[in-house]
Amino acid sequence: MGMLEGKVAIVTGGAQGIGYAITKRFVDEGACVVIADVDEGVGKKAAASLEKSRCRFVATDVGELLDARNVVAEACAAFTGDLDILVNNAGIIHAADFLQLKEADFDRVLRVNLKGPFLVGQAAARQMVSQVEAGKPPGTIINMSSINAVVAIPNQAPYCASKGGLDQLTKVMALSLAPHGIRVNAIGPGSIMTEILQAVMTDRDAKHRLLSRTPLGRIGDPDEVAAVACFLASKEASYITGQTIYPDGGRLGLNYTVPVNEDAMG
Repeated sequence: MGMLEGKVAIVTGGAQGIGYAITKRFVDEGACVVIADVDEGVGKKAAASLEKSRCRFVATDVGELLDARNVVAEACAAFTGDLDILVNNAGIIHAADFLQLKEADFDRVLRVNLKGPFLVGQAAARQMVSQVEAGKPPGTIINMSSINAVVAIPNQAPYCASKGGLDQLTKVMALSLAPHGIRVNAIGPGSIMTEILQAVMTDRDAKHRLLSRTPLGRIGDPDEVAAVACFLASKEASYITGQTIYPDGGRLGLNYTVPVNEDAMG
């Protein structure tokens, strides 16, 4: 028996990176999972790579209200009729100097990173509340935040603003849904070896900067974030709500740089 045996989950942005790692971990732990992603090609490929009887792909633009409602309905129809877990993982970035940042780019990032979790979260929560009213166990929602909800990057204004807003949205959702027993938490990863970071790590100076501000002296793995998501989604976290857990190698507690192990530089 896995930690999530018999549960039904939606993972937005679940086709690659941290989202895929979470999807795979959930399936391995016995859950049925819908991958909700805007990239149909990658999404279908990701779903096909996992156990077909317990993984589906639904093309989803999280910033679109009808898509948010549809993916919840599709998840319920595909499996047990209920929804137990939502992971709001879909997110995008846009780098630009603050003085040059375009309104359209600011809006685009917040639409996915903040409006998306609101829309899909609300649709999922309404389904979960109806299940509770029918005498079924409450569900749980996990939002993917970032250490950049706390520490800023000069050329990432929309991303940092969206993650700061998501931390507050998580608390509001947790308080609002607590009377129904529905738990809402967030995960705020530090430097994790995703496709985006792999490109950055080809620059030796950039790699040195990342390691110099990471006390554990290494880059995190997507599976380590997935482990946190699995814990928060499970009954082991039954008394945790309104919190953000930071798998960041100790970075947020650091107010200086640390020596870099040259072996870690490769």
